[in-house]
Amino acid sequence: MREEFIEMLQRNSDHADAFQSEFDDVQDSQRPDVVTVCCSDSRVLQDHMWGNDEPGRTFTCGNIGNRVVQLTDAGRVVSGDVLYPVEHTGTETIVVVGHTGCGAVTATYDALTEGVSEPAGITHCIELLKPFLESGVERLPSDVDRTDAINRLVEYNVDRQVEFIEGSDDVPDDVDVIGVVYDFQDVYGGRRGDVHVINVNGETSVDALRTEYPEIDSRIERLWDY
Repeated sequence: MREEFIEMLQRNSDHADAFQSEFDDVQDSQRPDVVTVCCSDSRVLQDHMWGNDEPGRTFTCGNIGNRVVQLTDAGRVVSGDVLYPVEHTGTETIVVVGHTGCGAVTATYDALTEGVSEPAGITHCIELLKPFLESGVERLPSDVDRTDAINRLVEYNVDRQVEFIEGSDDVPDDVDVIGVVYDFQDVYGGRRGDVHVINVNGETSVDALRTEYPEIDSRIERLWDY
């Protein structure tokens, strides 16, 4: 057994020591305030980014490309892992979390512009992202460099995921859907690890968002006003 996993078990022991009573109120049920959909990336620490160490508070989902879509016999629908807390635990806020330098967005960009060869499982994920990013790739300025293109498409992908949720009959109209980007690469000019709000219920105008939500004015920022 690799030493890395043994170390993980040791850290889990410390976690268990600290959390003996933390599950008392949620052992038999959960009513999380928020469901987050993050990109599966070792640099994106879903609970830590929000300072969350409270069981039952946040329903966390993760996949490459922070996708909210699932392909079923009925067509493309909001993924069950995202929909479950909305449908069954009364959760009224969905947060789609993209991140700078996203590998899934990069792979999809390359697939749309050059073609890529990946294992079937990764190809499936890329194919799910393609419809969301294709029009964004077409809108990119001709003089944009690769790094900037990817980070613009990160925002574009978050916007399209929010749009998909907003357009679903499975999600009640009173559910807030928020799109953010987690930055650990100094792209937005803030601190590494800051979350930047780019979309609230389909509104993407920075000026409009800052006017409506002055309490988070400093966190509202976009790279791309397409």
